[in-house]
Amino acid sequence: MSEMQLCRLTDVPDGGARVIDVSPGDAPIVVVRRGAQVWAYANRCPHFSVPLDFEPGEISCYRAQVLMCAHHSALFRFEDGHCIEGPCAGASLDAMKVDVDANAWIVLIQ
Repeated sequence: MSEMQLCRLTDVPDGGARVIDVSPGDAPIVVVRRGAQVWAYANRCPHFSVPLDFEPGEISCYRAQVLMCAHHSALFRFEDGHCIEGPCAGASLDAMKVDVDANAWIVLIQ
């Protein structure tokens, strides 16, 4: 397994999200954070395979619990990417394995 540094933990707002482009041709990654916990998902709504952000890099999050697709208002839980409300209820975002290293970098584990 290899690791790729995505950003510093403090670069992701607590209770919010950040979009990170990893490589040309690949979907950007949405990193969400609650305290010291982080999760990451491909920036692609399962409803129509469109990005979750309408304005590039701007992801809507509510109460540090869910992120919202800007196109369909589908709501996805931070901790597992499961859609709890909206046109794709029951579907899930594509999870990416991430961790926080000893230097407080969020790393993508490949």
